Amino acid sequence: MHTLNISIYVLASLIIMALLFDFMNGFHDAANAIATVVSTGVLKPHQAVAMAAFFNFIAIMVFHLKVATTVGKGTIDPSVVDHYVVFGALMGAIAWNLLTWYYGIPSSSSHALIGGLVGAAVAKSGTDSLIAGGLIKTITFIVLSPLLGFLFGSLMMLIVSWLFVRSTPQRVDKWFRRMQLVSASMYSLGHGGNDAQKTMGIIWMLLISAGALAPGDDLPIWVIVSCYIAIGMGTLFGGWRIVKTMGQKITKLKPVGGFCAETGGAITLFMATALGVPVSTTHTITGAIVGVGSSRKMSAVRWGVAGNIVWAWIFTIPASAFVAAIAWWIGRQIL
Repeated sequence: MHTLNISIYVLASLIIMALLFDFMNGFHDAANAIATVVSTGVLKPHQAVAMAAFFNFIAIMVFHLKVATTVGKGTIDPSVVDHYVVFGALMGAIAWNLLTWYYGIPSSSSHALIGGLVGAAVAKSGTDSLIAGGLIKTITFIVLSPLLGFLFGSLMMLIVSWLFVRSTPQRVDKWFRRMQLVSASMYSLGHGGNDAQKTMGIIWMLLISAGALAPGDDLPIWVIVSCYIAIGMGTLFGGWRIVKTMGQKITKLKPVGGFCAETGGAITLFMATALGVPVSTTHTITGAIVGVGSSRKMSAVRWGVAGNIVWAWIFTIPASAFVAAIAWWIGRQIL
């Protein structure tokens, strides 16, 4: 039996706080998986969230825990992690998530969490506490994931246009209304697989620093299951403010466009999760939607809305890091 370095109440409170972040991640990012399928009229909102939540959870059977390992052991030096750092990281991420959800801005829960970890670790031990390799990989994919989403989304649109060139618009619409159910399911699967693992990484970090696990121990199954349940429940309750921005404000989508955007986004998420990179589902689907819109014509994309979203991406890590540093200091006084 391991000896705990902190009280059981503090440990339990921080685990509950991490699961609350996971729930909010699902709540905040529900729109990414379902915005296109709702805005094209294929499913009603309550049907779409139920489907997305189910596939969020099913990801437990599909993906290895590579993203959890990157977050838990490859972002900041495990030796600087304590309950104050975890508290600061979670507070920074939760505060940024709430702010962007309130204003309907589709920002990244993933990068808010990474920013939170960075801010709390630097506040405690300076920049030497950061692991350059893991952070560079994550930051590279901030740029790469929307570009890959854009590339795969526009490629899918071109392939589909070529394959169905002789079909009537009505036939294409009917066919892709069904196909969108598959693409939305795959996107939700990728969302659950990548995003639930970020919270697992945080809890893993916390359990090791608290002495509940040895550094070489595997992640307990109860952590894996509870993180997948939390993100699925968050998706079930849905973030409706953001659905509108993702589904209609960037570009008007038809079922064929929705299918191409979700498939392009899902391919990107599957690749990133296999590589162990914590990416933003928001960045990915936004890039794919823009790719689909611009493959028709550049004026089909409302570049002003897309530009505002990009600014939110740029500010996410610094803003959540700043809040996390303050939260780390407050945690030192109260925990």
